[in-house]
Amino acid sequence: MRQDAGHAIAIGRIQRAMIAHGLLILLIGLFAGIGLLISLIGGLEVWPGKIISIGVPATSEAWVRLHLGQLLNAFLIVLVALCFPVLGLDLRAARRIAWMLVGTGWANTIFYLAALFAPNRALTLGDNRFGEANLASVIGLVPALLFSFISIVVVVMLAKQALRRVV
Repeated sequence: MRQDAGHAIAIGRIQRAMIAHGLLILLIGLFAGIGLLISLIGGLEVWPGKIISIGVPATSEAWVRLHLGQLLNAFLIVLVALCFPVLGLDLRAARRIAWMLVGTGWANTIFYLAALFAPNRALTLGDNRFGEANLASVIGLVPALLFSFISIVVVVMLAKQALRRVV
C-alpha cells in the first residue's frame, strides 16, 4: 500500500493526539505518586522531620494501584502511537485504534480513581469480599469493564496488522 504525504500528516495528527492523552494520563499517575507518599507517611514533609498531617482516602495499596496503573496506561497509549508508522495502518484503522486506546486509558483512570472511594475496590457492581458496593463502584467499574473488552480487540487488531506486515 502506497502512503502519500497527506496520509503521513494525518497519521502524525492522530499520533500527537494519542501522545497528548497519554501524557495527561501520565500526569495523573505522577500526582497519584504524591497521594501515595502522603498515604504512606500520613502527611507531607515540609522540613526534615516536620510532617504536616494530611488525610487521604483509601489505603496505600489503592494509591499504588492508581499510581502504577496510570503510568502503564499512559505508556501503552504513547507506545502504540509511536508504532503507527511501522505498522502501516490506514487512516480508518488508526483513528479507530486511537479512540479505543485513549478511551481505555481514561476508563481505567476513572476506575482507579473511583476505587479509592469504593469499599469493594470497584471490582463488582455488588458487594464482594473486599467490601460493600456504592456509587463509586458503579462509576469505576462500568467504563473499565466496557473498555477492557475493547482493549482486547485493539490488541488483536494490532497483532494482525503487525503479522500482516511481516508475512
